[in-house]
Amino acid sequence: MFDPRGKDLLRTPDWPRGALDRVIELAREMKANRWHPRYMDLLKGKTMLMLFYSESSRTRQSFEAAMTELGGHAQFLEPQKMRIQTKTYRGEVVKDTAGVMSRYGQVIGVRIAEDKLDRYGEGYALIKEYADHATVPVINMCDDTYHPCQALADLMTLQEAFGQKEFHGKKFLHVWGYSPTKARSWCSVQESLLLQARYGWDITLAYPPGFDLDPAIVEQAQVFAAEAGGRFEITHDLEEAYRGAHVVYSRNWMSPRRYEIGMEAELKSYEPYRHWCTTSELMALTENAYFVHPMPVERGFEVTDEVADSERSLIYEQAENRLHVQKAILALVLGALT
Repeated sequence: MFDPRGKDLLRTPDWPRGALDRVIELAREMKANRWHPRYMDLLKGKTMLMLFYSESSRTRQSFEAAMTELGGHAQFLEPQKMRIQTKTYRGEVVKDTAGVMSRYGQVIGVRIAEDKLDRYGEGYALIKEYADHATVPVINMCDDTYHPCQALADLMTLQEAFGQKEFHGKKFLHVWGYSPTKARSWCSVQESLLLQARYGWDITLAYPPGFDLDPAIVEQAQVFAAEAGGRFEITHDLEEAYRGAHVVYSRNWMSPRRYEIGMEAELKSYEPYRHWCTTSELMALTENAYFVHPMPVERGFEVTDEVADSERSLIYEQAENRLHVQKAILALVLGALT
C-alpha cells in the first residue's frame, strides 16, 4: 500500500494510480470547501522552501497561495541571488543546500526549465539530486522533462468538464504549435501524455517532422495507453489530427536539435509551420472539443484568441486547479491527511 507521507513527487509515473486518484479526490474536496476551518490550519507552522532557478508566474502564485490557505508559509528563493551553485556561479553544492534546507523547512520545491540548461535532461537530474540528498519531501515544480503538478491539474479539469473519471473512447489531441519567439521544453506535454494515457484516452500526438519528443517517454506513454485500454498514435497530418478530437491541447515545444543548433536556428526552423495554429476552422473538425493549455499562451501563434477565449476553453480552470491539486499534494506528503 503506497503511503504518500514523506514521499517525493518528481513525476507522476512514480506514484500508483490509486495515489493519484486520491490527490484529485482531495483537491476536489478542498476546492468545494475552500475556506472550511478543517483545512485552514492543516499545515500551521509548516514551511515550504521553493527554489526557482527559472522564473514563473502561476507556479509561484499557486504554491504560495496553497501554503497560505493551509495555514503554512512558502519562501520564494532565487539561487542566482544566493550562494548556491548555478551554471554561472561556483557556489554551494546541492548536497549541502538540500541538507540545510531539510533542517529549515518541511517540504522543498524546485523549478528549473529549459532556459537555464545546456542540454536536455539536466533539469530533471538536478531535481533528482535534491531529492536524493533532502530528508524532507521534494516536489518537482517543473523541469525540462516532467511537470507533475500541471498534469494533475489538467486531469482534474478534464474530469470536471466531462463529469467522469476515465475517458475510454474519447480522443485527446496533443498538437505542436508555432511560436516566433519561444522554444518551450517538453515537460508539460510529456507529463500529460504519461498521465492521460493511464486514464484511458485515445491519444493522438501531432507535430511537424523533426519535432519528436523523448522516445523513452513516448514509449512509456504507449505502454500506459495499452494497459488502460486506449490507443496512442503519432501523425504529421495537421487536419487529420483534429478530426474527432474531444480535447485539443496545443503547445509549442522545441526540437531535439535545440541545444545543438542554438536558439536562432531553432526559431528559424519553425517558420515553415506557421499554419500549425489552433483555429476555429480546425476546431470545427473536432467533436466540439475542449481547448486546454498549461499557459502562458502564445496567442495568435499556438492558438487564436477566438479559440482561447471560447466557451470550450478551459485554460483558466486549469490554472485555478493548480492551486487545489497542490494543496492536496502538500497535505498528503506532509501527512496532514491520508
